[in-house]
Formats: sequence, structure tokens, C-alpha cells
Amino acid sequence: MKRKIKTKEKQKMNKRVYGVLGIKSIMANWNADFSGMPKAISTGEVFGSDKAFKYPMKKMWDEQGEKVLYIKSFKAEEDKKEGIKVRPRSLKERYEQIFEVEDLKKTNDNKAVLTNLFKAIDVKNFGATFAEGGNNTSITGAVQITQGFNQYDGHNVEEQQILSPFRDGTKEDAEQSTLGTKIVSNEAHYFYGFAINPTAYKDFMEMGVTEGYTEDDYEKFKEAALMAATAFNTNAKVGCENEFGLFVETEADLYLPDLAQFIRFKKTEDNEKGVISLGLDELLNAFGDRILSIEIYYNPLTTILEGSLDKAKAYHIFTKEAL
Repeated sequence: MKRKIKTKEKQKMNKRVYGVLGIKSIMANWNADFSGMPKAISTGEVFGSDKAFKYPMKKMWDEQGEKVLYIKSFKAEEDKKEGIKVRPRSLKERYEQIFEVEDLKKTNDNKAVLTNLFKAIDVKNFGATFAEGGNNTSITGAVQITQGFNQYDGHNVEEQQILSPFRDGTKEDAEQSTLGTKIVSNEAHYFYGFAINPTAYKDFMEMGVTEGYTEDDYEKFKEAALMAATAFNTNAKVGCENEFGLFVETEADLYLPDLAQFIRFKKTEDNEKGVISLGLDELLNAFGDRILSIEIYYNPLTTILEGSLDKAKAYHIFTKEAL
């Protein structure tokens, strides 16, 4: 049976959600630092930032016609010295674009600005810092995502030389094509923890600028979290895909630690499949009925799960069919 994403518009969410999201990177570079190398901490452990995970989600929402505030967009404008220039919009200009506001500085209604901010799906999920046009607002997001650490011991960095079909146009005597370098991970498996606190917007609800975090907001987050990386096909991200998703729904007053710290990854002896060890049995099974539901998403063609969780239902991460 296929798992359907239900839309429960405007229905307030009265539960907490904890989980883990996994990204597979094969001959790709999921999150590079400014030198082009896969991001790593001082000990050498490779990781992906929460921003790297959120960006494909924002791109997907933007392509679906949702209002997305914190994403790069461009505009063409005339420069007196350089003619027509294409430049990235400022945050103020992006706000004016998606909310059809002529000039934010002329808006003297901070409540109206807050109301607009909560209409942006990325702000509704991840929060915002907005200091533009006389406004100074900080919104702590209902959804918090950790840094995602690679759990595969066989990770190595590969450098590929790339030959351009063009010579260097800045040098008049250049006769050879230019060279470049593409840096990728041979294989990496990142696991991010996340938590959703639906009460995060309580003060803003009392102000009347939002209905709070709803079931519809959660379902949109869930849908994008399970497929945005797979859909995001840039040159560096081809080879990256959503590999794993764990969603643990609990009573509103149940507090759990970062679940990603319990996840381990290895390969089978024949190197054909990945093995994800959940390591959550003792922790989650102890809560009994305080755990409302557990959903696990993975690809059984490439992945084996280890661990037994009460109430857990498994689904194919791409087809959403029950396993």
C-alpha cells in the first residue's frame, strides 16, 4: 500500500516530531567548503551543514510555487557606468518581490510584515532573522536540523582534472585550453537529526500574525525532506540522493535527544548494499504509548535496516509503498 501525504490545512499540530534524515553521496560533493573540499571539522570528520540540507528543500518549494524568502534570486537593472547588470536581489528586494510590496521602508506596520513573513514556507519551518526597512525581527523556527555527519568509514576525496574547450581569454598569447578541477567524495553517507516543536510560535499566535505550526506545514516539510536532495540535480550534486528518513511522532510534552547520534552505517561484505543500524531500540521502546507513531523510509534495493522499533512502519523512500 502506498503511503499518501495528507494535506490537513490549518489544523494545528499538537505533537512533537523527532527524526533522522540521510543523504547518500556517490562521486559527488554534497557540501563543499570554500576551497572546494567536502566540509570537515578539525578532526577530519566530514559533515554537511544544515544549510546544505535546507537549500534543496527551498528550491523544491520555490519550483512548486510556494513563497520562499531566503533564496537567491536575480534582477536586471541599469547601471549608469556599466549598462544593464544582472545582480542578486537584497533581502529587502526579495521581500518586496514575493509579497508584492512597493517599498518596505514606507511600510509602518510591523505586524503586517510579521504576518507576511509567516506566509513564506521557509520562514514557517526554519524561522528567520529580518532586519530590513525599519523592522528588527527574530523568529526561532519550529523545525531545527543538526549538522549531518558522514558515518561511512570508506570515505575518500577524489580530484578530477577537467579540460575546458576554450583558451584563457584574459591572455592574448594563450594557445592551450584551460584546466580545472572537480572535487568529489567517492562515497559518503550523511545523517542529520531534526526536531519539530509546534509550540515555537506561541507568542506570535497570540499577536494574531500566524495560526501556528500546522499539520499542513509538517506534511510539506516531510515531503521535501524525503525527496529534495534527489530532485536537486546540479553538477556537484548529481550522485546525491535522499537515502533514509525516520519520523518519530510523540506526545507534545515528550523530549528526546538528537536521534542521529545513534545511527551507524556500514557496507555488506560483498560491498553491494549499505547497512543502517538504528541503535534506537532501547531508547524509543521504553516510552510505550507516549510514542504515537514511527515511520521509516529507505530504499530496500540498496539498503538493509538493523534494529527493531515498536510501532515502526517502513516505506520505500521513492515510491512510498509500504514494505
